[in-house]
Amino acid sequence: MVTRRLVIVVRADPVICGHSGEARNLAEAALHRGFDEVRIVTWPIDRLQQTGLPLKPLDRVLPYSPGIHVERPEPVGDYKVPDGRWLAGLTGRLVELFTDGVPTVAMSLYLSPHATAVADAVHVARRTGLPVNVVTVAEAVGSDVTNVVRACVEADRFGAAAHVLAGYLDHDVCLAVSRYTQDLVIAEAEEVDHRHGTAFAARLRERVQVSYPAIDVGLYLDRSDDDVLGARGLTRDGYVLFLSRLAHAKGVDDLISGFARSAACADLPLVIAGNGPDASRLRELAAASPAADRIRFLDDVSDDEKPHLMAGCAAFVLPSKPRPEFVETFGIALAEKMLAGGGPVITTDTGGILEAVGDTALIVPVDAPDAIAAALDRALGMSPSERADWEARGREFALKFDRAVVLDGILAQVDAVRASGAALTSIG
Repeated sequence: MVTRRLVIVVRADPVICGHSGEARNLAEAALHRGFDEVRIVTWPIDRLQQTGLPLKPLDRVLPYSPGIHVERPEPVGDYKVPDGRWLAGLTGRLVELFTDGVPTVAMSLYLSPHATAVADAVHVARRTGLPVNVVTVAEAVGSDVTNVVRACVEADRFGAAAHVLAGYLDHDVCLAVSRYTQDLVIAEAEEVDHRHGTAFAARLRERVQVSYPAIDVGLYLDRSDDDVLGARGLTRDGYVLFLSRLAHAKGVDDLISGFARSAACADLPLVIAGNGPDASRLRELAAASPAADRIRFLDDVSDDEKPHLMAGCAAFVLPSKPRPEFVETFGIALAEKMLAGGGPVITTDTGGILEAVGDTALIVPVDAPDAIAAALDRALGMSPSERADWEARGREFALKFDRAVVLDGILAQVDAVRASGAALTSIG
């Protein structure tokens, strides 16, 4: 008999995204916190493939623990429904999960469309007259604002922006993945309010709390294995690493240029691990680089292999830069790298990155290949004791993102809602 359930709505594996991994981590942590059923409700594989999202190879995705059920509801309707078929399937499955009376925490990562689906499902569930016992949690990430709300504000599409913000506020617990994201959501809401006389910003300022992404710390500690590196033709401290989504905002073009200019990297390869919409352009750029013969692309790195690659690199570079379509609102890969150890992290002060790295990374300006080259020269020129100090400080800083700690913070807010009897989405 199910007595306590967690439902997470997200773009889950095999999508290459830090928040896909965060959903996995929250699900695993929930099993250790007494939930006897955890369900990740996500999109069918064929639909993910059709969207063009960067995906991991299906045979390299790690299995979930027993007790975690991944559901991919089929679309509702046929070709006569031009859009919304998959969302209807997802929302309908949530209604079914919310109407059996089981005490449920329903959490959405990304407001659009996941928080919308959860809010709609709860409203429908309540109208069925069946027992509903749900507390809802919505977590805003950067692309919710940069790719949806800000775009609506710039195009003066008030209704679409209001839909996202009102759906966010429909939840019992409103979270943001960083202080930067929290401020960004409120700033865009203020613009909507200014233009249309609404009052979203004040409500968001009162309710939105920061909850940093949950990381499986144990996956990254003490995972340095030279055999894993050897299988890729790599040696410890013998390569520079980028590992993230291949998109323009990640700054890989600047890294390629900076790497070619670094004297300390003259005999080292650059490993660019990941996939994404900018992959073809970056391969062409690398092929034209003076360091072309030392730049390698890996598009099949598994979650299990990732910590070993991070721990073995001489330096890890993620020179993210703000773009209209995306701003790095935290930098999950940076925190993971600091947990894994290895050479210093080189990154930028973009978005919420400093919240992920503190003072434990080498910071360079955006769009600055020469600064990247200088940082690589500095990182590779560190003495063993200096490097060990940077590594230790980075790991200590990143330990606070442990998935159990993060989940406990979320559940404390859920418990406060239940204790107050003020759940917006629960009925007895």
